[in-house]
Amino acid sequence: MDWAQYYLQLSEMAKSGQELGFFDNFFRLFYQAFIEGNRWQLYLRGLVVTLQLTVIALCIGIVLGVLVAVVRTAHDQQRLGRRSIFLSFCNVLCQIYTTVIRGTPMMVQLLIWGFVIFSSSRNKTMVGALGIGINSGAYVAEIIRGGLMSVDQGQTEAARSIGMTTMQTMFLVVLPQAIKNSFPAIGNEFVVNIKDSSVLSAIAVTDLYFQSIGVAGSVFLFTQTMTVTASIYLVLTFTTTRILGFIEKRMGRPRSSFPASQTVPGNPTF
Repeated sequence: MDWAQYYLQLSEMAKSGQELGFFDNFFRLFYQAFIEGNRWQLYLRGLVVTLQLTVIALCIGIVLGVLVAVVRTAHDQQRLGRRSIFLSFCNVLCQIYTTVIRGTPMMVQLLIWGFVIFSSSRNKTMVGALGIGINSGAYVAEIIRGGLMSVDQGQTEAARSIGMTTMQTMFLVVLPQAIKNSFPAIGNEFVVNIKDSSVLSAIAVTDLYFQSIGVAGSVFLFTQTMTVTASIYLVLTFTTTRILGFIEKRMGRPRSSFPASQTVPGNPTF
């Protein structure tokens, strides 16, 4: 069936005053908001930008979050009488960072990044990714810190007993377990970043929402355009959630196991 020809027929019927059925009218408006004039390419371009800045923002957030969480955890675990002045100073900076970022709206932060700090920058996509990444880092820091605190203290003591340094213990023993424990919350932060990226239109980032606003203004079909946009976001977040759930299950499986009928060498069965 020629959808373009069908759309033209429905448009002529609507112009002549004929009343269209619900599905015919829905198809006509959907075609006009999404397909006519290759407008789907605008949605696609916005979607690509949204995915790019979301991935970059998550990477920035994880790096910042891990650093802040390690500093704060290391500071809290210092022994009495052996506290480092440098570590205490870094801990204060980390506390100020998390307090300010978590206590102010993301929109305000993005406006400051886009129109104050990086007002002369033309690459608004990277500015937006940096803004979301810094915002996400404050939340990831608390997620990772909770994961670090959930690791049994015996793991640290065992690593130190075999000669590992404090940094080796943290990055080779404790941190991998903390990230594994925190993976569901980190994955949720990634999904949140996908949706929060829509506010970047305030600093003229050409993401999915920005492109949708442009399409809606050109065809004057805001309801249909926003419905298409919401559907794209829904599919994107649903797919991401399923992928993250699959990865989480894979991470939860043991690395090796013996079948019930297999005997471990050296261990006789009775």
